[in-house]
Amino acid sequence: MSFQRNLKLPLDRIGVLVGKNGAVKSEIEHRCNVILSVDGKIGEVTIDLKGDINQSQPFKAMDIITAIGRGFSPQRAFKLLNEDTVLHVVDLRDYTGKSRSSLERIKGRIIGLGGKSRRFIEELTNAYISIFGHTVSIIGRIDEVRLALDAIDMLASGSAHKTVYSMLQRARTKAKMDRMKLWEEQI
Repeated sequence: MSFQRNLKLPLDRIGVLVGKNGAVKSEIEHRCNVILSVDGKIGEVTIDLKGDINQSQPFKAMDIITAIGRGFSPQRAFKLLNEDTVLHVVDLRDYTGKSRSSLERIKGRIIGLGGKSRRFIEELTNAYISIFGHTVSIIGRIDEVRLALDAIDMLASGSAHKTVYSMLQRARTKAKMDRMKLWEEQI
């Protein structure tokens, strides 16, 4: 069975993908059992299988490369190798249309003053968030990503930060209570 995919990355993220002396690229190739061909002039990455598809993880490699292209560090992108970890990319143009000023305003709301809002969402959801270009990307378990996505949707739609933080606090408290209840039932 043959597999080949081409991905486009921003030119300024190619260096991060390759890494110092090709370390990041080599690690992706080794851990996902794929071969990467990187064209740094046009920002294109080609993923090919190395050996049998049953021993390769080409879709995990695609997710890792996409995450690095969307602004995540390689260390955070490699979290996608965990079976229960996913990547979700939100295009903010769905909220802003073609308006450049609206895009910047919404990005500013999600990032917050000095990165406070993004950091707060990350702490309360345990997901990683990257704002890059016209996208917001989230790495985490499905429930963490869904909660972070709800918070980003609320902020992009104009909800007050306090409302978003309260929703996140309630969700975190509920999750803790559910875990406690589950633990008590096991005793």
